[in-house]
Amino acid sequence: MEFIDKKLADYSEEHTTPESQLLAKLSRDTHANVLAPRMLSGHLQGRLLSMISHIKQPKAILEIGTYTGYAALCLAEGLATDGVLHTIDINEELESRIRPFFDESKYAHQLHFHVGNALHIIPTLNVVFDLVFIDADKQNYAAYYDMMIERLPKGAIIIADNVLWSGKVLDQTEIEKDADTRALDEFNTKITYDDRVENVLLPVRDGLMVIRKK
Repeated sequence: MEFIDKKLADYSEEHTTPESQLLAKLSRDTHANVLAPRMLSGHLQGRLLSMISHIKQPKAILEIGTYTGYAALCLAEGLATDGVLHTIDINEELESRIRPFFDESKYAHQLHFHVGNALHIIPTLNVVFDLVFIDADKQNYAAYYDMMIERLPKGAIIIADNVLWSGKVLDQTEIEKDADTRALDEFNTKITYDDRVENVLLPVRDGLMVIRKK
């Protein structure tokens, strides 16, 4: 995930708006108690997600892949006053860890947490989303995108995380042997040549693909 010199990364964080006390507590809890804490969005990426959400001021956000809820809380910061955020995760073991942080947030009444397979849950949500964050199983990124793109209004934003996959997308050997790397490389190509959208791939942390529906 580390694409730039650590000193530059630290400098960037030092000159970025601090995370809230709740987010800092969630981050400490995740690093102390949950496997693979590097999956957490973290300070810099979290502030970027919050910034995009504030600019968009979405009425409805969909997050696919909750993990411990850090990104969801960042995205919720930009919700319209009457907006809602639906977040889906397949790992039911994390629910008891996520909910207390959601309940402590001032956005608690706007957050809707679903446990299960996103491919099954999304069709049941009768909501017009204007911001979508994809951060779940990499081999289904294209499936999530295909499921959502026609349902989204003009101007909707999709953000997909981990699209540089620690730089493995540059390694043809990795693409050929690893299904996740291959899926992400194919997803990146798919988005780049989809005339329905415009996109920019940002080398932030593990890569963020930001997509706007035309």
